[in-house]
Amino acid sequence: MASSSSQRYRITVTPIEKDGLQCSGRCTIELEHRAQQDWMRLLEIARRNTGLSGDERAAAIVATQLLRDLAQRHADAPSHPLTVLQPQLDEVLAALESIQGAP
Repeated sequence: MASSSSQRYRITVTPIEKDGLQCSGRCTIELEHRAQQDWMRLLEIARRNTGLSGDERAAAIVATQLLRDLAQRHADAPSHPLTVLQPQLDEVLAALESIQGAP
């Protein structure tokens, strides 16, 4: 389900403090990613499937899509770690996609 043009996403990770106090120091990690697939559509499709909670499905989709896109970007660099690990990475991504119900 590749989209005709890439999608841009901003990903923000913010820790949730146990004690309810405001975070001190670096409180968020933020990055931008240009994805080959429409993550929102993948999340909509996965919502209809069972086996994972909503947070687990979202995390699995974002993680698999990030890894897939990064590996594809470095596919022409034979010594890049993601290229070296590509066969194992393909197996892991396929297993995760079967769990999350991705088409």
